[in-house]
Amino acid sequence: VALGMTFVIIGGQIDLSVASNMALTGACLGVLHARTDWPLPAAIACALLIALGMGLANGLLVARLRLPSLTVTLGTFALYRGIAQILVGEQSISGFPEWFVGIDRRYLGPLPVPLAVFLGLALLFALVLHYTLPGRRTYAVGANPVASHLSGVPVARVTLGLFALSGALAGLAGVMMTSRLSVARWDSALGLELDVITAVVLGGTDIFGGRGTIFGTVVALLLVAMLRHGMSLANIKVERQLVAVGALLLIAIVVPNLMARLRARRTAPAALEPNA
Repeated sequence: VALGMTFVIIGGQIDLSVASNMALTGACLGVLHARTDWPLPAAIACALLIALGMGLANGLLVARLRLPSLTVTLGTFALYRGIAQILVGEQSISGFPEWFVGIDRRYLGPLPVPLAVFLGLALLFALVLHYTLPGRRTYAVGANPVASHLSGVPVARVTLGLFALSGALAGLAGVMMTSRLSVARWDSALGLELDVITAVVLGGTDIFGGRGTIFGTVVALLLVAMLRHGMSLANIKVERQLVAVGALLLIAIVVPNLMARLRARRTAPAALEPNA
């Protein structure tokens, strides 16, 4: 999820609906398999397509109707979560086959499957972001969408692609989360968007777009995960954990901006000095 969010934020947008996307993907998977007797591979494929559709819906509203991504995804944040609650209800959906559940307890070589998938995707998207035309366009659109449009960059298409990628990766995470929990619940991944955005911004991605790296996101994500794990081991309540992560997000946003302003103030007098 953080990998897709990195692309979205570098592109000058934000996606607050990723955790709700995960929950709705899991809900669709559970309903299709357990309640309508779809074969699980077909249910997984359909759930992933629905997740992609959720991302495309966000992208269309932002790119085509030119609505603010913060407002759009705040709305779909509630919409997708509400639909998941309607589908699943207050009960969880179980009954998944043995080969599907417990993905976190399976290994691909020396690595757990989720970690291996994450590192593989991180490498792939790092290459895409830094060495391909779509990656360069993402940076350009995030830095200056008007100039990018005048330069011939299809800004709307790039933005649509970013939200589609975010939706697809959130869906994949939703399927893996359902496997790990062995059940589908409407409140799965509740509040996860805070951790994701914190990791992306803490990793050096500019919240206003145009700058960031996949490597920075990976390192920061590990730090946030270690922080969460440490607080859980210390029996710190979830509410206090949210305070800590929220404070970390504010620090990650405020400190770089203050440093940039200080640098600008230092260089401005030198630029105004007349030539000798």
